[in-house]
Amino acid sequence: MPVKIDVIILSFAKDEQLKGLTIQTVDTLLQSEDPGEIEFNIIVIESNQAIKPYQFENTKTIFPNRTFGFNEFLNIGINATNNKYLCLCNNDLIFHQGWASALLDCVKQLNSNEVVLSPFCERSHQSFAHISEPVEGYFGYFAGYCFFTTREVLEFIGPLDQKISFWYADMDFIKLLEKYNIKHYLVPRSKVTHLVSRVTGTFTRIQHLRYTNYPRIYYRYKWDDKNLLLYAIRLIVYLMKYIFYSIQEIFSKIWLA
Repeated sequence: MPVKIDVIILSFAKDEQLKGLTIQTVDTLLQSEDPGEIEFNIIVIESNQAIKPYQFENTKTIFPNRTFGFNEFLNIGINATNNKYLCLCNNDLIFHQGWASALLDCVKQLNSNEVVLSPFCERSHQSFAHISEPVEGYFGYFAGYCFFTTREVLEFIGPLDQKISFWYADMDFIKLLEKYNIKHYLVPRSKVTHLVSRVTGTFTRIQHLRYTNYPRIYYRYKWDDKNLLLYAIRLIVYLMKYIFYSIQEIFSKIWLA
């Protein structure tokens, strides 16, 4: 019987190019392993409601009826699956031959189900290019765009914090691993290429503010200063910017009309 791995992919097929990114991610994933040895259960969480009920081939595509939130949408995928092993992914990835086999070998080598693993990316992990064995670490080692773990770990740490809508999701997860003393390893023999920020380049100013500025404010309050007054002040400034950008957007639409 093949080992089953739930692969959750967050997608935003806003146009044909971004749709093609998701298709490429799914295609390279399926081509990366022998299906007789490893079976991928692929769940795509698609943000673009306009293409509903489209299903990416060889996947179950889910269209949440709500505004995108990185951790919230990952939680939807986690709750829609039940296999022992999971991989949580962006949609801008190229999976290389044997990436998952290398991760499973690492799990056996470590002899632990309480572990999180990241594949090696030649762009993100250049300083580890000379290393062949798994190396333990958190910041600088963890790949938030594609990481592998067990359901046991995710059930232990609880649902991902849904107040983290995009940026800082990786750092928040690392803090959770440190808090619960769960080890993380970068696995150089597992190779996945991250194409880097193809979706964020399509954000409007308001979306960029929502998905980058607010998570930064919340993360600093949650893990750094824990100062409620500072959090409130930063939040007020954020809301003022949000209102200002919203008014600008409205007048821009009126002007263009």
